Amino acid sequence: MNLIDSHAHIDDERFDEDREQVIERARQNGLSKIINIGHDLESSRRSVQLAEKYRFIYAAVGVHPHDAKDVPGDYLEQLKEMSRQDKVLSIGEIGLDYYYDLSPREVQKKVFIEQLNLAKELNLPVVIHLRDAYGDFLDIMRVEGLEPITGVMHCYSGSWEVAKECLNMGFYISFAGPVTFKNAQKVREVAARVPLERLLVETDCPYLTPVPHRGKRNEPAYVKYVAEQLAALKGITLEELSQSVCRNAEKLFGI
Repeated sequence: MNLIDSHAHIDDERFDEDREQVIERARQNGLSKIINIGHDLESSRRSVQLAEKYRFIYAAVGVHPHDAKDVPGDYLEQLKEMSRQDKVLSIGEIGLDYYYDLSPREVQKKVFIEQLNLAKELNLPVVIHLRDAYGDFLDIMRVEGLEPITGVMHCYSGSWEVAKECLNMGFYISFAGPVTFKNAQKVREVAARVPLERLLVETDCPYLTPVPHRGKRNEPAYVKYVAEQLAALKGITLEELSQSVCRNAEKLFGI
């Protein structure tokens, strides 16, 4: 089996004590690639450093909506500089989060639009974090003329109607641990309808640990449980699912 964890945060401090072992377990469990995702400037730098150190780790750099209120005036220049590294594959994670509202919504939208335009300038895909802000997201993509941009809707939890809009814009849809949760029937129904050629898997570790390890720290090795659930929903073997999601990730991120 060959899998790609398309969204991890193994630079997180929760891995400081055993990061090497976590990375080795990922290898032992069939992961061929991990894409480590930044959420602010510092974590983006750490992602680049991990990608430089490990052959099978790649990086995305960006500012999460929670951190949008804290960006310095030159943050786009800093992201652009990081993006010159060969193993930086994407701008992310970026987006809108109206559930927690940790940054003012107008600030979130401004920083999101600026990073979308940076991705367009650099011809890089984007990793989108979106929660309770689907209308504004779709409006921004249309009004700003950004629909040709490609990327992935990370840890998708929205409706099938919004998923269809995202697919029509060229986005891939990624699922994480919640697809294995007992109370996540809506997420499973959407996952079952996403075309196989537009599907990705991820952990979002150390968060959102899938069953059977729910309640513990998540790690890239556990992406196999997400893949198993999606294979069951699709009525295909785990090997078939794995081959498809790897092809999809490699195509999207240009690996």
